[in-house]
Amino acid sequence: MIRVLLVHDVGLLRSALAQRLAVETDFEVAHTPWSTAPSRARSLGPDVCAVDLECTESYGIAPLGELCDRRLLVIAAAHRPGPLRRAVEAQALGFVDRDGTPEQLVQGIRQVARGKRFVTDSLGFGFLRAAEMPLTRRELSVLSLAAGGASISDIAHSLHLSNGTVRNYMAAITRKTGARNRVDAIRISRGEGWL
Repeated sequence: MIRVLLVHDVGLLRSALAQRLAVETDFEVAHTPWSTAPSRARSLGPDVCAVDLECTESYGIAPLGELCDRRLLVIAAAHRPGPLRRAVEAQALGFVDRDGTPEQLVQGIRQVARGKRFVTDSLGFGFLRAAEMPLTRRELSVLSLAAGGASISDIAHSLHLSNGTVRNYMAAITRKTGARNRVDAIRISRGEGWL
């Protein structure tokens, strides 16, 4: 039996996916939104955490680091290399395209449960773009919070940094993206799919 924890912030989609996965006789499925995912993962001890990278909590930054002691399979979009890169850095084993089929998700969960890597072919271009992305994980976190409307001091508080360090990150982000200012850096990064 493979114990699966499905993490998705959209209740209707999460429930429908969980029902589809529960049809598999070798799956035991639980599901939760991102806000309760770390505690549910600790209490359930799943074999695989299948997580959607589109997170509505935490300014859109899925807290993958809080699930790193589990085998991760992420549901990702090829046109969003930023979240793909964060998933690779979190040592996810499985990558299923959001536009893929339920059968691909099932196959991916089984592979990841065995400790093997699984990647749907359609995510290949997204991985290439993620490799070319100039921003570090920390810079992406700072920029994601800024894109959500957080002030310098809010970002500093959220990431446990000083205001000066956040300003330095914003200057580096602006330089690396070729932007004129913070708003332009956000626009460019969204256009590139980094956010």
